[in-house]
Amino acid sequence: MIEVYIDGASAGSPGPSGAGVFINNNGVVERHSFPLGNMENHEAEYHALIKALEICVANKYQVVSFRTDSQAINQAIEKRFAKNKYALLLERALKLSDELDLFFMKWIPNIENKSADELARRAIRLNKAEEIHEQDS
Repeated sequence: MIEVYIDGASAGSPGPSGAGVFINNNGVVERHSFPLGNMENHEAEYHALIKALEICVANKYQVVSFRTDSQAINQAIEKRFAKNKYALLLERALKLSDELDLFFMKWIPNIENKSADELARRAIRLNKAEEIHEQDS
């Protein structure tokens, strides 16, 4: 089974945000950082979920166990329900997850999600560097 750790982070609310995806594919590790632009933290968490699912679908990973430190994401997946602006993001995630043979989501404490957190924070730094670069132009 492939283990997928996800995290979204924001420097402000809203602020520069990033998604981190850490994949352990039977000992083969993948690390992904995605700058997301300005958004709130919960929104970044959903984007991390979607990015990770897109990777799994593209790579034809069929049996995956996702780990998140976001209780909101975990509960939304479990109940297949989210409010307000998150409903469309959840709908996208559920459509992607339905393409997999087996998809599990498990909540984990922050301390167990350090790799994905680091990747999300790296994406924020990349986001901020792009903003600085754009301002210099």
